[in-house]
Amino acid sequence: MPSPLFADHSAQPPEPGAVDALISQTSRLRGEVDAVRRDTAVHDDDPRQRWQRALCDLAMRQLDDLSAQFGQLRDGAPAVTLPAPQAPPPEDAAPEEGTLFDGSFTSEAGAAYGEAPAATGSLLARVGSAEWNLLTDEVSWSDELFQIFGRPRERGPMSLDEMPTVVLPDDQPRLQAMVTDCLIDGKPIDGEFRIIRADATIRTVHMTGEPVLDTDGCTASMWAVLRDVSELRRSERAVRESLDRLEQTRQIERTERRVAVELQEAVLPPWRGSLDFAHDGPAPLDVAGHYFPATSTGLIGGDWYDALALPAGDALLTVGDLTGHGVAATSSMAMLLGALRGMAVAGIRPGALMGHLNQLLESSGQPALGSALCCRYDPVARTLTWAQAGHPAPLLFRGGTGRPLRRPEGVLLGATTGVAYEETETRLHPGDVLVLHTDGLTRGVHVLDDTGVDRLLALAPRLAEARDAQECLRSVLEEFGDEAREDDACVMVVRVGS
Repeated sequence: MPSPLFADHSAQPPEPGAVDALISQTSRLRGEVDAVRRDTAVHDDDPRQRWQRALCDLAMRQLDDLSAQFGQLRDGAPAVTLPAPQAPPPEDAAPEEGTLFDGSFTSEAGAAYGEAPAATGSLLARVGSAEWNLLTDEVSWSDELFQIFGRPRERGPMSLDEMPTVVLPDDQPRLQAMVTDCLIDGKPIDGEFRIIRADATIRTVHMTGEPVLDTDGCTASMWAVLRDVSELRRSERAVRESLDRLEQTRQIERTERRVAVELQEAVLPPWRGSLDFAHDGPAPLDVAGHYFPATSTGLIGGDWYDALALPAGDALLTVGDLTGHGVAATSSMAMLLGALRGMAVAGIRPGALMGHLNQLLESSGQPALGSALCCRYDPVARTLTWAQAGHPAPLLFRGGTGRPLRRPEGVLLGATTGVAYEETETRLHPGDVLVLHTDGLTRGVHVLDDTGVDRLLALAPRLAEARDAQECLRSVLEEFGDEAREDDACVMVVRVGS
């Protein structure tokens, strides 16, 4: 094939050793990408994994094409044999359909298809070359180009006049502009168009080329390299579609998080200080609480904490944790917390209250499991009556030491029906500090890991010196606030007045 610049100046191939090194590097890189691709599990419900897999497929196809092009660069330009001149058609024969860029379109679906298309994995068969000699009207095609176009060799290569007959109508103006700019203005060709083959399949072809000038600077011929990029474009579309689905999923997650945060903020108590009682006498409880979001998922869960002054002068103290994250978990949490407040105001004791919550959660439209701790504090008798449903016991700090209270019997909410929840009673002293928390605060690497509880109990000297519940809470936040946690958590500190 002549030089892309001048017909009388031959191009020299590069040194084979340098190209072989590039081929080896490309092969090693492809193997590494293929290893990543095999390790990338694909689940239909995970758009991020589909996007990662599509990117790997796209990278492998591009590396395959790059390796094939390096191979052609190493081997040099292929020898092209011009076809023998064909006898002119009889004078009474009908003219061949399709004129140069007249917008007509003739499908070759009815023509004989002399060979099977090249296999998708045959990279060299997806790159072909052609030259159209404007002085002699001779056309030369490489064997690979016949395979790309699905054209039998006995029909010979297509002239520029024939090209539009196999190009989709929408792409014919693009091909016309590229060829016109090359032949008339001497501009290089670089563009794509779609062709329809004899087997009615549509392929995308990338065409690059330049005019070949004679010694006077006039266009003598046009050469081009045509590459079947159908699989590459299909991979790119898969990447774009997966990326679009991933962005849509992210948008949904952001919306759900915003709704969950707004719902949680509307339900959790707004107080930041002492809890007052309706009657005169004992000093009020000093209460402070905090919510810890999960750092691994960024989703809002179903943890809650609450303190409520009841009509009889008692106080309701509760923390709990529902399984799941997002709007479903926070809406179920809001339902349970509303029911818990209502039953506590109605005077239902903690054990019976746990039983009603269990029944409510079991019959809800969004089945879930949950743990809860419900305490009722009598400020006159200074007694704490409480029940629990699969929840960590409150921690009692007194005199510079701490210990967990003995847990009454109680199973997880929503786990089974007809369960009775035991109650237990603890007498509190002035200055006592109670720490109620969900297990996300103290959970370690293993289920039975209680090092988090030990760290809480180790705060006893600092809690004893604290002036109020807020200062106690700050000590807890300093110990646990910066940790990365897989689940959200709640903590509530209650200080008994003197």
